[in-house]
Order: sequence, then C-alpha cells, then structure tokens
Amino acid sequence: MGGVAMTTKTVEALVVGAGIAGLYQLYKLREAGMQVHCVDAGSDIGGTWHWNCYPGARLDSPSYTYQYWFSDELLDQWRWSERFPTQPEIKRYLKFTADKFALHDQIQLNTRIVGADWDDSAGHWVVRSEAGEVWHAQYLVSCVGMLSAPKLPPFPGHEKFKGTIAHTARWPQGGVDLKGKKVGVVGTGATGIQVIQTIAAEVGELNVFQRTAQYAVKMDNYSLEGERGDYWRSQHENLKNNLPNTFGGFEWTLPEMDWARSLSVEERHELLESCWADGSLKMWVGTYPEVLTDAALNQEVSEFAREKIRARINNPALEEKLVPTSYGFGTYRVPLENGYYEVFSRDNVNLVDVAETPIEAFSENGLIVGGKEYELDVLVLATGFDAGTGSLTQMNIRGRDGVSLTELWSKDITSTMGLQVHGFPNLFTIAGPLAPATAFCNMPTCLQQQVDWVSDAIFHLRDNGFKSIEPSQAKQDEWVSHHDEVANMTLLVHTNAWYNGANIEGKPRRLLSYIGGVGTYRDLCAQVAESGYQGFIKAA
Repeated sequence: MGGVAMTTKTVEALVVGAGIAGLYQLYKLREAGMQVHCVDAGSDIGGTWHWNCYPGARLDSPSYTYQYWFSDELLDQWRWSERFPTQPEIKRYLKFTADKFALHDQIQLNTRIVGADWDDSAGHWVVRSEAGEVWHAQYLVSCVGMLSAPKLPPFPGHEKFKGTIAHTARWPQGGVDLKGKKVGVVGTGATGIQVIQTIAAEVGELNVFQRTAQYAVKMDNYSLEGERGDYWRSQHENLKNNLPNTFGGFEWTLPEMDWARSLSVEERHELLESCWADGSLKMWVGTYPEVLTDAALNQEVSEFAREKIRARINNPALEEKLVPTSYGFGTYRVPLENGYYEVFSRDNVNLVDVAETPIEAFSENGLIVGGKEYELDVLVLATGFDAGTGSLTQMNIRGRDGVSLTELWSKDITSTMGLQVHGFPNLFTIAGPLAPATAFCNMPTCLQQQVDWVSDAIFHLRDNGFKSIEPSQAKQDEWVSHHDEVANMTLLVHTNAWYNGANIEGKPRRLLSYIGGVGTYRDLCAQVAESGYQGFIKAA
C-alpha cells in the first residue's frame, strides 16, 4: 500500500457516518454491550451538518421535531433558540449529544471507507479505509446519509477557471470570502435558495443560473425563547409518541384520502391559506394527500402557490422566469425561503435562464452560456446529490460471491425496506433507497426508527444464536413491488427530479423514497420484527 502500514482491527459492528443516524446507532449498540466503532470522512462529527456549512444553511424542519427522543435528560437540557435554527446551532446540538454520552472515544474522524467485502467463510465484513486501515466487522451499518454524495456539473473546463469553485455540500470549513466579489450560483433548489437570499446583499455582483423555477414557501421563523419555547418543551412526550405515526414525521397529520373532494373550492382554499401561513413544510405534506395523487387537485394547489409567488415579484419579465409552470406543486422538493424572490429586484442580481440556453463550459474568467461569458470570481455549485445511493456506491461494497452493490444499483435500484439488500448479509443501510428516509420524512423521525429496527435485528441474532441476516430474494421482490405500486399511484413518478434519479445521467429510474407514509412504513417494519424476521435468511 505504498509504504502505508496496514492495521487490522476486529469489532462486532462498524458504523460508517457520525451524523444524526450514526451517533444514535453507535449509542444503541454500545449501550447493549457490543464492541462498536464509528468512522467518518469528515474532520468533525455532524454528518450533513458538518459538511453543509455554506452561507444561509438552515433547518427547514421545526427544531422541536428535529431532535433525539431516547433521553429525557437530553431533551430537558438542550434548548433550541428558534423554530428553524442555522447550521452552527444544529452542529452544536450534535456535539452536545456526543459529549453528553461520551461517544467521541469510539469515533474515528478523517477516515474514508473505500472498500467493504463480505467474507462468507469467516462470516464478517472486511472493510478498508483510504489510509489502509482494515476492520473485520460482523455487522456493517451505513449511516452515510441519503444526500451526501455531491453531484458535480456536467459542463467541461473547470480546470481552466482561475477563480474559486465551492460546492455547497463540501463548503470550506473556514468559509469563502464573497464580499464585493462577482459570484455565480448554479442551482436554485432548497440549498441554492438559502445561499442566494443570504449572499445577495454582500456580493458585488450575483449571477443566478436557474434551470428549474421553484414553488418556494415563505418561511415563518420565530424565537423559541419564552412562552413559545416552553410550550413546545411541554409537548416532548406527545411529539415523541406521535411523530413516528404521521405521514411525514412532522407534528401534523394528513386526513384520509378523498377527504379533499368532500370540501368546496372555498373550503380547500381556506385550508391552503392556513397551511401557507404556517410558513413550514406543512404546505407540502400537511394539506391533503391528493396533492400528490390527483392531477386536478394538484393543479389547484399549484395555481394557489403560483399566485402567492407572483404577489412577491411584481415584475412581468421576472415572473415569467421565477414562477414554475412545467410541473406540479410538491412533485419536486418544496423549499422554504426568506426574501428569496425579492433578491431579484436588486440591481446587483441577474437571473440567467439555463433551461432555455444551457451552460456550455467554463472559461478562464467564468462560465459561457449561449456564447456569452459571465465573469466570476467565485462559482457556488448548489447542484444537488446522487441521492439515496451515491454515498453507498462510492464505498465499493461487495457482497456474497463478490457481487458489487455499485454494479447492482447501476442496473436496478432495489432494497428491502431501504434497510438491507439481498446478497449482502449483515449490511444495514440507514437512509438507503426505497424507505421514507430517502426524501419524504423529517429526518430524525425516520432515522431513529430505522436505527431502532437495525439494533433490534442485531440483538435478535445475538440472543438467538444467529450470525447473519439478509432478506431473501422473494422478500426483496415483494418490497420493491409494493414500493412501486404505491409510487405509481402518485404524480411524482412523472416529474424529472432527483426523487427519481433523473438528475444523474444513466441512473436507473425509480422513485427513491417510499411514499406510503412514515407511520405505515413503521408499522410494516414492526410486523417484520414481530414475525421473527419472516422472509429474511438467518444463518447460525
């Protein structure tokens, strides 16, 4: 290995990733007396909230739902400052948790996994790091996140560019000096919107390269000091019990299907006004389920959202570019914004439509679009991720008989409940594809449920004398069929979005997230455990 000393360590479980899921998974297995180790490629813990330190990075789930529920003491000791806190506060919360439960000693940072092979005769995984370290682990638990493999733009010539290029998902920890600079932002999804609205007043000139206009909802952020904070703290027990049973893992519930059709247009409009005024993702996953299944009702909601956006712009030329019309509300990820639309009325901001005229290439001084050069000092790439599968496929995981997970998913993206894959014993994929955690869930709600399921499966094996578990091919086929049946009832499968892998050239098309609801998914997972893991192959 080029002079690098090889070291081999043996553990019962290796957890990859020290974000929300990884910290909790480490805690659960350690508390059960297992020998467990956690590795992370970052220089600090936090996962997404370590890497995504770009200007304006902020939570868009209410903080009082975005937390751990396993410790009443932790709930009592931590106080969120606002409804939608910024990245530094979320990272502080995760570090506070790791400190409180003394997790740091079992976490190894700056460690990137580049290979994992299942040794069938030994009944364990052989996992390799970029630095040449090797772990033998009976259980390999991936907690690398569903949005953690950045998508790089397809246009050529980046090596020519003399300025600075920064991807929002790999933002330099020391920041980037933007003051007075000529800045470009490629991408106007949730992340791009946060960056744009934050830096517009600081930079000298801002070119926003937009391919897809967004149905962004006006955020209603507020302080959690005083009575509001006290109220939500009083709701901890209710939230802990109820969040896992809702559709999206938030504090609100959806009515039954067909309910919206029983309302008049005026009554539906009144409901939409209420959800819009909430200033949260309730407008997306808290109105009524038909928004995602009924084309006529979706059109009604889409036009409602368009009118809200038009009222913010008051410029016909900009309105034409910024108001989405090519897809329905909610079939793309719905961002929250705070002053985004007003940014485009600033003299130093220019909107460049790259749907009409795509970006051609980098130049030494910027980007070329339609033969025109846009001069830039800094280019911010908010170009999204290879969602759901990218982080796992980059780890070069090989299961029984050397089968490559990367090659398998390059042909067809399958899993069993997003938690395991046939042919890969004792590999657990928290936030893997075909589970709500891939996109349609308040992340801590789903991640904690998945960690609990994985932990219980491991404890079941240990307590009953089994050494490995994997889904049968029949069980996996059954889950994929159910997943597709539910997905095909919705409008999402008809939209070219990262939800379907459409943002990555050559990626197989399948809705990456299970859309049957967080509560339904939880019940299905519980049924599997209660059946003694029927449909799973357990080896003694």
